Amino acid sequence: MTPWIVLATIVGYFVLLFIISWAASRKSDTATALSGGRQAPWFIVAIAMLGAPISGVTFISVPGMVVTKGFSYLQMALGFIVGYFVIAYVLIPLFYKRNLVSIYGYLEQRFGASTHKSGAWFFFISKMLGAAVRFYVVCVTLQLLVFSPLHIPFVINVIVTIALIFLYTLQGGVKTVIWTDTLKSFCLILSVVLSIYFIAKGLGYDLGGLCRAVAVDETSQVFFFDDFKDGKYFWKQFIAGIFMVIATTGLDQDLMQRSLACKNANESAKNLIVSVFLQVIVIALFLVLGTLLTVYADAHGINIHEEGYKTDELFGTVAFSEGMPVLLGVVFIIGLIAAAYSAAGSALTSLTTSFTVDILEADKKQDDKALGRTRRMVHIAMAAGMGLVILIFYAISNSDAISAVYTLASYTYGPILGLFAFGMMCKKPVRDALVPIVCIAAPILSWCIQWWLDKQFEYTLGFELLLLNAVLTMIGLALLIKGKKNNS
Repeated sequence: MTPWIVLATIVGYFVLLFIISWAASRKSDTATALSGGRQAPWFIVAIAMLGAPISGVTFISVPGMVVTKGFSYLQMALGFIVGYFVIAYVLIPLFYKRNLVSIYGYLEQRFGASTHKSGAWFFFISKMLGAAVRFYVVCVTLQLLVFSPLHIPFVINVIVTIALIFLYTLQGGVKTVIWTDTLKSFCLILSVVLSIYFIAKGLGYDLGGLCRAVAVDETSQVFFFDDFKDGKYFWKQFIAGIFMVIATTGLDQDLMQRSLACKNANESAKNLIVSVFLQVIVIALFLVLGTLLTVYADAHGINIHEEGYKTDELFGTVAFSEGMPVLLGVVFIIGLIAAAYSAAGSALTSLTTSFTVDILEADKKQDDKALGRTRRMVHIAMAAGMGLVILIFYAISNSDAISAVYTLASYTYGPILGLFAFGMMCKKPVRDALVPIVCIAAPILSWCIQWWLDKQFEYTLGFELLLLNAVLTMIGLALLIKGKKNNS
């Protein structure tokens, strides 16, 4: 498969994005850009939410993870269902009742300005680093497949793609994100279904043979109850799924900006419940694809079990291998860029909204015309910042650096979860000025506890780290209680 075919596929996808962006952004104003105008149909938002949590890294990694972890990810996906019900019937009514554009506005209403800024800054750091890392991994993949063979430097790759993402999200904002995410969801489903079809055909399976092959393969084990210290242990995965999705979806402006674009809380709740069941189905399809990829690799002498093999490379290796049709490579590229570019555009929009509303508080200080100018300037700054972070990763790229950034991103959601949980569970006021100290201290203490447990008991904290971080934040807030009830 030549680089020109891949490049043509990317260009074709961007043409579709710009058409959708133009159609979605007509008659848009600043309110529409920040909140979607609260007129989005719930079923369209549900389709958008289906693909929203899936990044390019997810597209590459989930099929490959079955090599070492089987279908254990489905255990976490079952927890997602519970978590989405909590978001739909606890958080969504709260956000709509308070008429929030940015969900972190709740923190100011409940605690004060310092707490509001703390939540907004933790989101900003987490989203900027997380989005940049995810997009970096995809840029590297495309650099190898397309830009290096065409002698195009990595910096041009990043500048051009960030510029394109910036342009299609600039005018329409959240409204554009919803419709481009709808396209992304359709592309993801189509790509994974067609990939399963082509690889099954390459293995000589019909539908019955496909089902039997997946069912008997050792990589298709779903439930793990044997060792509670194991990261795959069911209850660890299930409980982690509940709280991870509450923190990283329900308390994430990037993902919640879609649900807050629905007409009311009831429609928003319907969108969330429908989307989570669709997400579980799509995750299952990715895992089935992963099993087929391992079977194909074993049958064609691709040694995926040797030490040092990067399972993230499995999908791409098979998709572009000899004997596979060119169309499978095109399908792989469509799925990859749909996941990557849409996720980057969504992150860029949410960073713009949060920085404009939460940190600059421009919505409180400016009229609509001035607010529009501020939003555009912030959008430019966010795009430039994301591009700069990607180039820094490229300059210092090694697995430890990327792993460190992912770990840092996971730490930042703990204080956010703790702030919201404490705010809803306890109505007493706290010393707002000291809250930033608690939010910084909680991750530091979490790291110390993590190190001590590993050193003393060889117990590795996995997703429990999020809960530990949140609990420490809540304990810190309890120590800051003034003692007078807050009726807000």
